[in-house]
Amino acid sequence: MTSAPAARDNAAPETPGMPASPLRGILFLIASTVVFSVADVITKQLASTLPPPEVAWMRYVTFALVIIPVVLIKGGPALFCSQRPGLQVVRGLGMVGSSIMFIQSLPHLPVADATAIFFVSPILIMALSVLFLGETVGWRRWTAAAIGLIGVMIVVRPGTGAFQPAAFLPIVSASSWAVGAVVTRKITGDHALTTLAYSASVGSIVLSALLPFNWVTPNGTEIALGLCMGVLFAIGHWFVVMAYRHGNASLIAPFSYVQLIWAGALGYLVFGSLPDSWTITGAGLICMSGFYTAYRERIRAMQKKFSA
Repeated sequence: MTSAPAARDNAAPETPGMPASPLRGILFLIASTVVFSVADVITKQLASTLPPPEVAWMRYVTFALVIIPVVLIKGGPALFCSQRPGLQVVRGLGMVGSSIMFIQSLPHLPVADATAIFFVSPILIMALSVLFLGETVGWRRWTAAAIGLIGVMIVVRPGTGAFQPAAFLPIVSASSWAVGAVVTRKITGDHALTTLAYSASVGSIVLSALLPFNWVTPNGTEIALGLCMGVLFAIGHWFVVMAYRHGNASLIAPFSYVQLIWAGALGYLVFGSLPDSWTITGAGLICMSGFYTAYRERIRAMQKKFSA
């Protein structure tokens, strides 16, 4: 999956000495949502003719070809040395599993629907953080999470004629991403580029191993689209890194929900699929949940700051 809230877990902390500019951070994040939405539309197009693992492979290999030279230029081979290599590998497996499941859903779901369902990932990350990281979550954020889950159920609509089994794929994708994100929080001391390099490398290796089992030779157009998709994937992640270097996460993160607008608009322009009223309503609840969760995180951060 390519999304700003998902990519946030790759972002480096604000760099000391870099002047904070929340507006610039917000603009970078909004730019990333545009880039990710275009990449998802291209991914959906490719997934209609190529196996999802192959599409994911094209994305990851191109991403690796972009990010590894950057790592070498920025810090040389030393940046490939992680203090927690095992956790980096586990994180990479979570990310690649998430990509495969999300791409698998795109031939069957509108981009806007798949994106809206995937936005349950921050809720899942919060729940897993309680279980595995011992974080404390108050009743307000649990209430917001429940509202977000209701929003997902409205989009999915289980038990109705509008329900599609493929709607579970973005949920599995979000769950896999949430596992990777929680592991990311246990990785300390590694540079953001180290994490990106591991993600690209693990994804490329795993997907290369899967290729012989379901390979379809792409034509020239599909190769060009695959390269474009991978480059956009890399650019989007870099925009997110820059966004979170310029501002506080709790302030910037809610703007990632702008991606739902681009996903709906591009899905309509390219595929003629306009989100229905149920999807819009469910996406609205998911956004409200995310905005309130970010607001509570900001309040808690301020309370910790003043009590320190």
